[in-house]
Amino acid sequence: MRNEMRLYKPEAMIFDMDGTLFQTETALLPAYHQMFDILRAEGLYTGETPPERLILGSLGMLLEEIWKIVIPDADENVRSRANDLLLDLQLEVLKGGEALLYPDVKETLEQLRERGVRLFVASNGLEGYVKGVSDALGIASLFESQYSAGEYQTATKVLLVEMLLNAHNVRSAWMVGDRSSDVQAGRGNGLGVIGCAYADFGANKELEDADVKITKFGQLLELYDNAPSA
Repeated sequence: MRNEMRLYKPEAMIFDMDGTLFQTETALLPAYHQMFDILRAEGLYTGETPPERLILGSLGMLLEEIWKIVIPDADENVRSRANDLLLDLQLEVLKGGEALLYPDVKETLEQLRERGVRLFVASNGLEGYVKGVSDALGIASLFESQYSAGEYQTATKVLLVEMLLNAHNVRSAWMVGDRSSDVQAGRGNGLGVIGCAYADFGANKELEDADVKITKFGQLLELYDNAPSA
């Protein structure tokens, strides 16, 4: 943990989606296995489904980087089909009501909004996935805007967050996320960084440079209320 007094009360908070707001595995893993069943049926993939740990350990990366780890020998056509399938199948799981937010996410976001905090999402995922998750789980209306690498074609989350800050004239913010890409996005834009250390698939060492680590999403309220004004 760094010096907590660096954290002044922010105008806005920017949230990662997977492993921060959303229990990704509740939609991802059923879709992941269905995806490989379809790829095999279509003759695009042979062999066993790669271990779940490969995709869970890759969350937070851009999709092109994820597939290099999960299906390194697959060509671009297979990876493109995997992108489309995984998105569609996860959205189907979401519609079925089986996917879950982390505990207290919606309530905490609502209370932050009541305190006047501007709320945003910045994710390395596809646009349809990011907005589909927030729509299906009833939190879309709480965000001023949702930014995704899939929509804006940014090479890094640092650039994605920079674009968000400039577009919405955000002068101070906390970046809230569970992966090193979130820490880098915050650090690269001079933001306070809150590391979410509750996702089972996150590597805690990725959050070593966060200002504060939280083990429950609801702790954000206490951090905000106790932070001094700039």
